[in-house]
Amino acid sequence: MASHLADVSWRMLELRARSKRSGSVYEPLKSINLPRPEGESLWDKLDHYYRIVKSTVLLYQSPTTGLFPTKTFGDNQKAKVQDSLYCAACAWALALAYRRIDDDKGRTHELEHSAIKCMRGILYCCMRQADKVQQFKQDPRPSKCLHSVFSAHSGDEVFSHDEYGHLQINAVSLFLLYLVEMISSGLQIIYNTDEVSFIQNLVFCVERAYRVPDFGIWERGSKYNNGSTELHSSSVGLAKAALEAINGFNLFGNQGCSWSIIFVDLDAHNRNRQTLCSLLPRESRSHNTDAALLPCISYPAFAVDDDALYSQTLDKIVRKLKGKYGFKRFLRDGYRTSLEDRNRRYYKPAEIKLFDGIECEFPLFFIFMMIDGIFRGNPQQVKEYQELLDHLLQHSSEGYPVVPKYYYVPADFVELEKKNPGSQKRFPSNSGRDGKFFLWGQALYIIAKLLVDGLVNPKDIDPVGRYIPPQDQRNVSMRYSNQGPLENDLVVHVALIAESQRLQVFLNTYGIQTQTPQQVEPIQIWAQQELVKAYFHLGINDKLGLSGRPDRPIGCLGTSKIYRILGKTVVCYPIIFDLSDFYMSQDVMLLIDDIKNALQFIKQYWKMHGRPLFLVLIREDNIRGSRFNPILDMLAAFKKGVVGGVKVHADRVQTLISGAVVEQLDFLRISETEEPPDFKSFEELELPKHSKVKRQTSTPNVSELEQQPEVNINDWKIRSTYEILQKLHDCNCLASQAMLLSILLKREGPNFITKEGTISDHIERIYRRAGSKKLWLMVRYSAAFTQKFASSIAPHITTLLVHGKQVTLGAFGHEEEVISNPLSPGVIKNIIYNKCNLQDEREAVIQQELVIHIGWIISNSPELFSGMLKIRVGWIIHAMKYELKIRAGDMPPRDLYQLSPSEVKQLLLDILQPQQQGRCWLNRRQIDGSLNRTPHGFYDRVWQILERTPNGVIVAEKYLPQQPTLSDMTMYEMNFSLLVEDMLQNIDQPEYRQIIVEDDMTSFYNTPPMGKRGTCSYLTKAVMNLLLEGEVKPCSDDPCTIS
Repeated sequence: MASHLADVSWRMLELRARSKRSGSVYEPLKSINLPRPEGESLWDKLDHYYRIVKSTVLLYQSPTTGLFPTKTFGDNQKAKVQDSLYCAACAWALALAYRRIDDDKGRTHELEHSAIKCMRGILYCCMRQADKVQQFKQDPRPSKCLHSVFSAHSGDEVFSHDEYGHLQINAVSLFLLYLVEMISSGLQIIYNTDEVSFIQNLVFCVERAYRVPDFGIWERGSKYNNGSTELHSSSVGLAKAALEAINGFNLFGNQGCSWSIIFVDLDAHNRNRQTLCSLLPRESRSHNTDAALLPCISYPAFAVDDDALYSQTLDKIVRKLKGKYGFKRFLRDGYRTSLEDRNRRYYKPAEIKLFDGIECEFPLFFIFMMIDGIFRGNPQQVKEYQELLDHLLQHSSEGYPVVPKYYYVPADFVELEKKNPGSQKRFPSNSGRDGKFFLWGQALYIIAKLLVDGLVNPKDIDPVGRYIPPQDQRNVSMRYSNQGPLENDLVVHVALIAESQRLQVFLNTYGIQTQTPQQVEPIQIWAQQELVKAYFHLGINDKLGLSGRPDRPIGCLGTSKIYRILGKTVVCYPIIFDLSDFYMSQDVMLLIDDIKNALQFIKQYWKMHGRPLFLVLIREDNIRGSRFNPILDMLAAFKKGVVGGVKVHADRVQTLISGAVVEQLDFLRISETEEPPDFKSFEELELPKHSKVKRQTSTPNVSELEQQPEVNINDWKIRSTYEILQKLHDCNCLASQAMLLSILLKREGPNFITKEGTISDHIERIYRRAGSKKLWLMVRYSAAFTQKFASSIAPHITTLLVHGKQVTLGAFGHEEEVISNPLSPGVIKNIIYNKCNLQDEREAVIQQELVIHIGWIISNSPELFSGMLKIRVGWIIHAMKYELKIRAGDMPPRDLYQLSPSEVKQLLLDILQPQQQGRCWLNRRQIDGSLNRTPHGFYDRVWQILERTPNGVIVAEKYLPQQPTLSDMTMYEMNFSLLVEDMLQNIDQPEYRQIIVEDDMTSFYNTPPMGKRGTCSYLTKAVMNLLLEGEVKPCSDDPCTIS
């Protein structure tokens, strides 16, 4: 009876909705029957789709800008970049089909130029905002990005950044991708060099997608719709695909020249690839999965190279989001549901719980699945989703198919749907709510039908071959480099360069063959910073107010190519050989480690047609002292052909150049009136003739002596400035000098004059002397007082973030700064020197060391950080000090600050993969608690505990409420895990934190909270059973012992 009443109510509601659609172009599918005749000619088939496209898509194209409005009625028409791109792709796809007919009656030209008009309309709108591109390139913030919505008829801005989430990396990336696809098919879209330079600057913006949180494809940012941005897999994936497609591409097509080529930073592309792989199968921190991933992993981007990752992501989307009427965009999506308040832009806390189970379902994604089936060669999938879609299509009064934007649950049936999911019928969105046509859906439907009917094939609408798996793509030799499908046991070509002739002679006595810079001529050797100077000229356009490539370092992949610049042939040595102002570059053992890491990185991520050329720069300073033997061992390994597990081939640069990748930097066009850029090549060290390299032996006893101060800093803090100056003049100990200068620095300031110049100059000299003598304690002490900063720390923090981690900087036991999004080097430096030197000044520099080490390790061995959601650098340092204490036993422990940077790195590796067998549980918990490591399934258990605790959970005075936590989030959401970490962060004792983690993982949380079978009775029973078994024998292997 109840079901009968519900059916009657639904029919009445349907009639009421239809009555509101007076004058609508829609009619139910069953009321129209337009059979297609059998044996249609190709012309008839194409004519059928031409009429559909003309009536349902092109009819609404703006005659001025060529853009397509989001709503097809009313005066205030707005055009979204993304929707317009799919409409252009629809017209282009039909034009490709018409190319098969000789006499097409002008339709190919009309359709092609409809697509061109739209693409150029988007380009016109964007170029009017060139100032925003310039600002965003330097400072990627939501308030400085290109707009993603314009007036359809004028191309003007329609919303400010405060009114709309314009930052959508996916929209810019999709524009670049379709630009390449259409030009590859023969369309002429880009007309002059102004437009080429603008596109190049768009590429500069897209290259940083891996570190720019945006509002995503749904323009709402996080799932909570509260105005916050997130890093989205769909945006990063589209950026990766666009960069792959446009790298080395000629925007003038077949009639192009050298200055219409687009260049892409290979290392930036690779970071986007790494970020995408680490984010998937998630969409973002708050979106466990999302239908927005379909255009990312399938048509049009095909951004995922790993078949297993593709299948895992697609399976999750289908399993979580598929319904009878389409796919949900994401779980708890309130968009256009009956319960959504249309008068508010943002949701209230916990409001998204209201939409659980009644999310709108979008037929659009059935179309994506049809297209995916065609590209993947899966006819069963195509048939399944075509049958599902056919039942959902509406028809216009002319009989043309109409794709509803979404299907929703009417307000009258919301409660019934929540009680029994999938039980209620849904209404299409065309019942007077939105525009007459959902153009994105219409356009994609046409593309799908053209593919299904065989009127176009996948190669037609993807001429650059995005859909072809990398291993099946053919190697093509191109003048301008492009990412390739290389998947093999790569051999890295290595050239050994000695900085002087006498160093070359010295190494030759040990059988190590090297070249000097003069012997490499006419090939020039550059530092990567010189290459950055060259790239600065790329994309410059004074008329548009655009500077060139931002000052970003060139990574290992970029320096492994050969460059042709202004008629010169140039090779570059990697950034690891740069003489940095930060002391880590003075540790030769660390340099050896960095070389091995760089080779492994190149082997793993090199995807070019040709071999990478890795230059090893050997300086005389590298072979002095006790570090000579390790350097010699590494150079001998190059000769043998295997370094750190990577196959290498060492030879002369002139020999290796034939197998390398050559990049033509033809954008550097210098006229006769212009001054050529001043590039500085690496020059050979000039030394007296017949001089020999002297190996200096290390003097450890002197090092120990010089690192022990003669003065007590507390005694001298109360002395007068005059007394300190006198002692400073009489003192020869570097440690004592540094301590006395630190007192003067705080008291008198850096510009106070001593007998040896200003205080800051004096400390700088101590820093240099200590570095040359490898007195690491004094190096760190003086580096902290001169506020030395490692310039590479910002990219390493970004590396940690894109691996799904948060980073905290600050001293152990004190307030920490949590970093969730990439920051500029200046901001990071302020955090370090404000948060890390509260107790010990040296903490500020050793935390920088740790961030750099962790960044390298997580890139090569991410498994070492499993279970560590938050990288708390201060706590890791505490764990390292504790490890040194354990190793020392009854003896005084080694001072962490006296270790060399390479020893610090090895200690870090030791605690990340500890051999803790035989250690007591206190020691184990100290280390694991300091690392903030949690076991698998920990956060799921906390969720289940929270479900059973109406009043929430309190840990160390930090309160985690049950509501709105459970309403806002889901169990597998990254944001919930971060919320739990935030709660545990208040615990100031590592072993106590670890006990809490272990306690939350025990099974008795499943028992009822009160009564005879509660947790107390559970524990009591466990104790009694143990006692009744006999004498209690404590064992160090038991994590919990009752005595």
